[in-house]
Amino acid sequence: MGQSSLHTIMMPVRDDGRGPIIFAHAAALAKRFNAHVRVVHSHPRPEDMMPYGVVIPTFLRKQLAEATRTRADYEEEDQQAKFRELAERHGISVEPRTVGKPTAAFREYEGKQVEVVRQYGRLADIICVSKPCPDENLGYNTLRSALFTSGRPVMVCADTEEVAPDIGSHVAIGWNGSLEASRAAALAMSLIERADRVTILTAGRVDHTATPEEFRIYLAQRGIEAEIHAFERSGNVGRALLEKCSETGANMLITGAYHESYEREALLGGNSATIVAEATIPVVMVH
Repeated sequence: MGQSSLHTIMMPVRDDGRGPIIFAHAAALAKRFNAHVRVVHSHPRPEDMMPYGVVIPTFLRKQLAEATRTRADYEEEDQQAKFRELAERHGISVEPRTVGKPTAAFREYEGKQVEVVRQYGRLADIICVSKPCPDENLGYNTLRSALFTSGRPVMVCADTEEVAPDIGSHVAIGWNGSLEASRAAALAMSLIERADRVTILTAGRVDHTATPEEFRIYLAQRGIEAEIHAFERSGNVGRALLEKCSETGANMLITGAYHESYEREALLGGNSATIVAEATIPVVMVH
């Protein structure tokens, strides 16, 4: 059967120092698929910077708005310069999408980063985000918005700028027959079809859903050979999935995400929260 492909990779960026990590992953994917990387930098609206519930004199409000615009202009110029430097470093052409070669373009957005993900993410084939940083409390809202408002697969990038050019050559798929796992397999099919090796990781399944063997047959009908690696369900399944990825040599994990609510899993250390926190390989997640 004909292969699907990645055409547009979206990555949100802001002045938090995580841009080089995300771009390294996006660039590796772009070169593997001859895809286009859409880098979107967001800056706050002047009204977003006004203290909530505080009466501010008109002259002071104007000063704050002007300071916000000046700061936004500086950040945009700085981020554009960094973007061009990164594109050159990774061998990505800075131009509109061109069929048959990896390209990248920069856009500026006035508003919050969660809004950027919602608006531009829905017209992307995959969204690249960094691992949330618990020490600085950064990245959680972006990840949540990408997973719950875009309807697209989200790649949580490993915490490194050193990304192998064969990213996704061995894909592991977490399978339990759930709706989230089914969506993950469907929306990440372009990655699965391009992989040289596919491994199905399973610790059982939800009642009255497709078995790992049935899932393997489904992939075979698409021309994809896959191996099944079963493991015992004990302790945190997310951590077990990561351990199995390491054992089998997988360099990318595709999995459903946050079967429970995001807040509940994040608070109680659920499977998805553990994967996000502890993964050392790129993880493609779908809610």
